[in-house]
Amino acid sequence: MFSLSHLYYPWGFILQILALVHLVRRRAAFYWFWIILAGGFVGALAYIVVEVLPDAYLLRNAFDGFARRARIRDVETAILDNPSAGNFEDLADLLREQKEYAKAREAYDRAISIRSDSVHAFYYRALCALAMNDFSGAIEDLEHVVRKDSKFDYHRAAALLAHAYAMTGQNENAASLFAEVTQYSTIPETFYNYACFLKSQDRLPEAREWAQKTINKKRTMPRYMQRRERPWFGKAKDLLKELPSA
Repeated sequence: MFSLSHLYYPWGFILQILALVHLVRRRAAFYWFWIILAGGFVGALAYIVVEVLPDAYLLRNAFDGFARRARIRDVETAILDNPSAGNFEDLADLLREQKEYAKAREAYDRAISIRSDSVHAFYYRALCALAMNDFSGAIEDLEHVVRKDSKFDYHRAAALLAHAYAMTGQNENAASLFAEVTQYSTIPETFYNYACFLKSQDRLPEAREWAQKTINKKRTMPRYMQRRERPWFGKAKDLLKELPSA
């Protein structure tokens, strides 16, 4: 009778490697490492079913990129005949989603120069600046947004303004705004940025507390949100390792 082992080798070994690579890159729970190693083909398959397949939606971004580039060309053509604020803002949004932040920022500049009443344009121009590590450049736009609506984007605008203050040495402004916004915001990004600020101010016990709060948010989130926020959980774990134990 034929053994089924030929079905597992070398495919089981390859599946284990793929699972381990995904585990490291996506920073999945460490217990999966032992399940993959000890379980062989079955362990790797279990990991892929539980952890990899739900991430398949991320592949959509690759396909969306093709459609987005075509849409960018269409909007650029439309601007030749109609250089309106709306068209420039649409172009800026598409370029930002494509992570072409410098070009997106220029398009937001054009949109704002034509019509300066769009809070959306100021906010996303600030996000482009932050993505380019231009924290000083982001502050004026974020201040404008927060003046218009302190709760904009579920308090994220205010939280990012506090982070920008911290990154430019405006520590009193950062401390005051972080203390305010963390009363309302539940975003892991905000918790992590606050923990980093507290560390920079040598408020180490508080930094540990907020880094741990970042990690704890994972327990109360649905799986799809856990996957989206996973980078912040990983960064918070790294930050905890850098902080002395209480």
